[in-house]
Amino acid sequence: MPTLVVLPTYNEILNVEPMLRALRSAVPLVDILVVDDSSPDGTAAAARRVGEELGRISLLERATKDGLGGAYRAGFAWGLEQGYDSFVEIDCDFSHDPTALPTLLEASDRADVVIGSRYVAGGNIPQWTFGRRLLSRSGNRYASFMLGLKVADATAGYRVYSAKALEAIKFRDVRADGYGFQIEMTYRSRRSGLSIVEVPISFSDRERGESKMSGSIIVEALILVTVWAFQRPFRR
Repeated sequence: MPTLVVLPTYNEILNVEPMLRALRSAVPLVDILVVDDSSPDGTAAAARRVGEELGRISLLERATKDGLGGAYRAGFAWGLEQGYDSFVEIDCDFSHDPTALPTLLEASDRADVVIGSRYVAGGNIPQWTFGRRLLSRSGNRYASFMLGLKVADATAGYRVYSAKALEAIKFRDVRADGYGFQIEMTYRSRRSGLSIVEVPISFSDRERGESKMSGSIIVEALILVTVWAFQRPFRR
């Protein structure tokens, strides 16, 4: 089945070329779409140059910086129009190991949604402090309990969705960003009765460039989870 890796970027000039080459090496037969939010550092130009060299790499340039959720929505919509059957979410900063992607794709043969999970047996975050790990895991447990997700890592950003899953959850209506986007996608998947499987991964901190994550994104996610939880009885 044709697979599209959707790779959101903003000021990732230090990572985009190594990531594209690593993805091509790990999964030679998949196509890649770089969704760049008009990075001022030349990320789009670098992606275009590598794409011309390696082939099967497309570039979608957006006029403004519209966040992670917006980039994925644009990438999914583009890929569905092109007829792809499965879609990969992955960060450009190497926090997600490209060599783990074949394992996630293999798992997608038996599930509508595959999550590369830090919090199932075999998953790990070797560079995080105990406090940071506790905060992240507590947030995930809160989201899973409040929304009935039955997922250990609802904020994970390394995923595979089938085209059927994206259409079923009406991804175009998802409005959250960052962690909230991943949680809402998981929540919609569970509400739609889709099959979800978690595959253990090792998560690493970025070594090059600046993180886009902020405290406001974490607060947004917690607020959204609480709002959705109170809405659940009415949705039923």
